[in-house]
Amino acid sequence: MTEQAQIYLASRSPRRHALLQQIALPFRPLSVDVDESAGEAESAEVYVIRLALEKARAGWAQLGESDPRLPVLGADTAVVLDDGQILGKPTDRAEGLAMLEKLSGRVHRVLTGLALVDDREATRLSVSSVGFRELDQADIEAYWATGEPADKAGAYAIQGRGAVFVNHLEGSYSGVMGLPLYEVTDLLGEFNLDYRQSW
Repeated sequence: MTEQAQIYLASRSPRRHALLQQIALPFRPLSVDVDESAGEAESAEVYVIRLALEKARAGWAQLGESDPRLPVLGADTAVVLDDGQILGKPTDRAEGLAMLEKLSGRVHRVLTGLALVDDREATRLSVSSVGFRELDQADIEAYWATGEPADKAGAYAIQGRGAVFVNHLEGSYSGVMGLPLYEVTDLLGEFNLDYRQSW
């Protein structure tokens, strides 16, 4: 969506694009690349906010003189186990299966950091709690074979087939998907942008 854009979205994620389209917020997508490695002893909360800021700043820095000077929204999501271990996107099948085994029968947190950047910067953090039923090996292998987990933090998509594993959700459904819409509109208000103008 590009007509009368209010913001740039520094993300290639089709899920984040779809969530902004869900609330009819006009935006222009930007492609950015940042190192997503976690720092030593970096908490998950600090990690997702730092990456959201780095993505938004990278998007703002790449705007040319002819580009509209609209704020840039960055986001990052992490799945976090109760011992603080951060589960990012699996690098291969073995890691994806191991992640799903770790989530089986347990409650985990999903953290999404947001940052909105122009000549100012503001951030928000969404924290949700998600419970999984016990998964057997057939569940895990069949789910991996769908291809859905391969590019998802924690190796599952709550908006896809992975929903059948979720027996508890406390917090933001859109935040678990990767873009918490309440926090997005809260940030827009801080920048004096009215998300309802295109309704």
